Amino acid sequence: MIYDSITELIGKTPMFEVKGFDIPQGSKVLAKLEMFNPGGSIKDRLGKKLIEEPFKKGIINHKTTIIEPTAGNTGIGLALSALNYGMTTIFVVPEKFSLEKQQLMKALGAEIMHTSTNKGMKGAIEKAKELKKTIPNSYLPLQFENEMNPRAYYETLAPEIIADLENHYPTAFIAGAGSGGTFSGVAQYLKELNENIRTTVVEPEGSILGGGMPGTHETEGIGMEFIPEFLNLKWVDQVYTITDEEAFYYTRELAKRNGLFVGSSSGAAFAGALREIRNLPENSTVVTIFPDSSERYLSKNIYKGAE
Repeated sequence: MIYDSITELIGKTPMFEVKGFDIPQGSKVLAKLEMFNPGGSIKDRLGKKLIEEPFKKGIINHKTTIIEPTAGNTGIGLALSALNYGMTTIFVVPEKFSLEKQQLMKALGAEIMHTSTNKGMKGAIEKAKELKKTIPNSYLPLQFENEMNPRAYYETLAPEIIADLENHYPTAFIAGAGSGGTFSGVAQYLKELNENIRTTVVEPEGSILGGGMPGTHETEGIGMEFIPEFLNLKWVDQVYTITDEEAFYYTRELAKRNGLFVGSSSGAAFAGALREIRNLPENSTVVTIFPDSSERYLSKNIYKGAE
């Protein structure tokens, strides 16, 4: 098949059984490999939704400027879809996030504006809202407040998981939460199919969902300074807090043992999946998400200590 639009390549990513770790015999940890999206991350799904739906409704047009606060992957996803419509993009990024993701956004024609690391994502959101007031015909999707965020995953990723399992249900689903959209959309879909499926969030230290205080962490792409309105806590059966050391350890080990080049949020998700599978009955299946690849974090020494 020949495709003529990059957004046609979004989705239908492979499901991979992770092996070589201490997983109970008869049980499985399966990971959806979202780095196989054309922009290299799970956020391509969201970017497509946030551009295509408002365009179809006439909310935005070809001359609209898209503005968004982002750690990087959502920006790449938005820029990828915006290319199809000739739109310009401006992304507000806290200074701490990876240079590679910023370079990729620029490669897609985006303008990058920085905010202080100390102000976190809240500072980027405030700056983006200020910016929107000054630019005519601009649009702020604001993934952290937009109900299209979980719907993007409810409508695409969740049905793919069930299809990958040949219409069987997993014992548990576990995913990291940054904006919370992936977890919310998939958890709701699975709970509607079978309320006995366990749905668990992974977060780094310095995130608040598990009752901790907001703080800094090196695991990139997940962690909440605040709880988005669309995140319904009734879908959250468990929260696992994963240290940076655990996340980076499993990121390195996934490369060594399975040849998977994944980001630290994937390492955190896998650490949580191992906790989960060891507490479940025999012959259980845990599905998790590996959101992106390690190449966009090499400047942050993601493989430090792998020698």
